[in-house]
Amino acid sequence: MDKPADAIVYLDASIDISASPDAVYDVVTDISRVGEWSPEATGGRWIDDGTGKVGDWFSGDNSAGGREWTRECEVMAAERGRDFTFVVGGAENNRTWWSYEMAPSDSGTTLTEKWWVVEKPPIWLDRSEEDFQQRVAFTLDSILQTLDGIKAAAEGG
Repeated sequence: MDKPADAIVYLDASIDISASPDAVYDVVTDISRVGEWSPEATGGRWIDDGTGKVGDWFSGDNSAGGREWTRECEVMAAERGRDFTFVVGGAENNRTWWSYEMAPSDSGTTLTEKWWVVEKPPIWLDRSEEDFQQRVAFTLDSILQTLDGIKAAAEGG
C-alpha cells in the first residue's frame, strides 16, 4: 500500500530474503508465530474462524516497557506473495497501519515493512510530542529487528 496523504508518521524498511515471495508471505501471515521475530508483538490468533483474508480480524498480543496489551486488527490487503496489510482497531478507526510487501528479487524476495499513523491512538493523546517521537524511534528499531527475524524464519524453513 502506498503512503497515505493523511499519515502523520510513516516509516519503512526493506530486507532481501533468500526465499520465494509466497514462502515469505506464509511466514508473515502466520500471526501465531509473530513473537518469534518481533521484539514487541508476542503472538496472535484469528477471530471468528478468520484465515487472513481481507476483512478478517485477529487479536495481536504485545509486550514492551513492562506493559502488556492486546489489540484487534482488521486485514486490509491479503495478496499471497505480494501484500499483507492490517490496521489496528479496524479501518473505521483508521489509526495505526502495518504493511508487509513482497517483491521478487535476484536473491528471492525483497520484503518491505511499512508502518504509518493516521491519528494518534488514545493512549498517546495526553503524552508529549517528545514521548511520541521516542515511540516512533522505538518502532523503527522494532521494524529492523522484525525484518531480521522474518528473514531468519523464512530462510531457516
